[in-house]
Amino acid sequence: MPPIIVTIDQGTTGSTVLLLGEDLRVRARGYRELPQIYPRPGWVEHDPEAIWRSVVEALGEALEQAQCDPSDIVGVGITNQRETTLCFDRQGRPLHNAIVWQDRRTAPACQALREAGREAWLRQRTGLLLDPYFSATKCQWLLDNVPGLRARAEGGEALFGTVDTFLIYRLSGGEAHVTDASNASRTLLFDLHECAFTPELCQLFGVPERALPRVVPSQGPCAWTRGVPGLPDGVPIAGIAGDQQAALFGQLCLQPGAAKCTYGTGAFLLLNIGSRAVLSEAGLITTVAWQRPGPGGTIETTYALEGSAFIAGAMVQWLRDGLQIIGSAAEVEALARSVPDSGGVVAVPALVGLGAPHWRPEARGLLCGLTRGTTRAHIARAVLEGIALQICDLAEAMSAAGQPLQVLRVDGGAAHNDLLMQLQADLLGVPIVRPELLETTAVGAGLLCGLGVGLWSQEQLQACWRVQRHFVPAMPPEQVREHRRRWAEAVQKA
Repeated sequence: MPPIIVTIDQGTTGSTVLLLGEDLRVRARGYRELPQIYPRPGWVEHDPEAIWRSVVEALGEALEQAQCDPSDIVGVGITNQRETTLCFDRQGRPLHNAIVWQDRRTAPACQALREAGREAWLRQRTGLLLDPYFSATKCQWLLDNVPGLRARAEGGEALFGTVDTFLIYRLSGGEAHVTDASNASRTLLFDLHECAFTPELCQLFGVPERALPRVVPSQGPCAWTRGVPGLPDGVPIAGIAGDQQAALFGQLCLQPGAAKCTYGTGAFLLLNIGSRAVLSEAGLITTVAWQRPGPGGTIETTYALEGSAFIAGAMVQWLRDGLQIIGSAAEVEALARSVPDSGGVVAVPALVGLGAPHWRPEARGLLCGLTRGTTRAHIARAVLEGIALQICDLAEAMSAAGQPLQVLRVDGGAAHNDLLMQLQADLLGVPIVRPELLETTAVGAGLLCGLGVGLWSQEQLQACWRVQRHFVPAMPPEQVREHRRRWAEAVQKA
């Protein structure tokens, strides 16, 4: 069999493993769901051992499907839920559950720093805002609340990292404690301009520098497998990127001005802004998109503007599990199509607060405009409209930063929903492009890996990206304005 790239996509609700062939087609796919842990209201955790098991089992399923010879595997790429924070010992054993990116327990710590006047300085250094979303206050909480952890971290016995760090540590048999710049830039400990963890940032949050991973480029070998079930030893791990940056790469948004939106648990709009870290004044964050080898042994950094809506596909899951008005997520489109509009109902998907550009962790989900005539179909349609309207707010913020969208590439599970995509085109006022392969998060890490081991060239990647469908704006302008007006009023109430 031709060469195979193994791509691990470790997400919030599960782990996917794809086997990519030399022609960039998916040869096999494995998936395992990941249990969610909710110790208290607003707290979200994962068991790191469950994360590892889900990856190993998904890998085993994919390898069994493909029936490939292990010697055909030439590289491993990794993409991951980003801000989720773990601590483990030098044997790779977890020292606490992972604190998930959705977790809000550190809101008081963020507020204290904000009141101390540190947010503007942090934003200038890191490109981020003070929010429980990011990793630094999660590290701080673990150090302050897990008995003995601070002493172990200061003594070099306890290690911190995001999910990519933990997986690479396990995949390499404990040889490599690393992360890439795209993940590091989500921590509030990483200077966006120096592209490094810095003493000043670590001191502010009380995080020992020696407990943090080494930062490596997103493309190129950084570790080699050892003792992984199903994989031979010595396979290079040669592609790493946080999930949204990986999706940007997988959508081949390689030039400044190119943008994508991933519709998963949350929705994430990223715009390539090139080699300069432009800061937003409108509630967006600036992040490292990726680092890749440049001429003469240099490392080239590409940046992105990002807007994050914390709840997107999870709102449809809430219709299924919370309200129980649908039996499966796939049913929502037909139900929403059964009515011509939402009947005046507006849904604000602020189930865990509002992300960009509002950054209101205290906000809560809202259904308004209900009447005696409201049906479950109206609510379903309002939910889809609410998901799309969040993205409109993000696009407006990008326009305010001098980066208006011209076209938007889409991916993620909810991008299968034709009605949602048409509503997005209508309300956004720009064409939507959906590729053939919607698992662009996993594919992006695989592409970085394939480039990193020399399996293909960038020109080959461009030739293999295929469009499945275009969605063109069709809603009358006055109708769009009315949607936006009702949405703005509802957001203020959330």
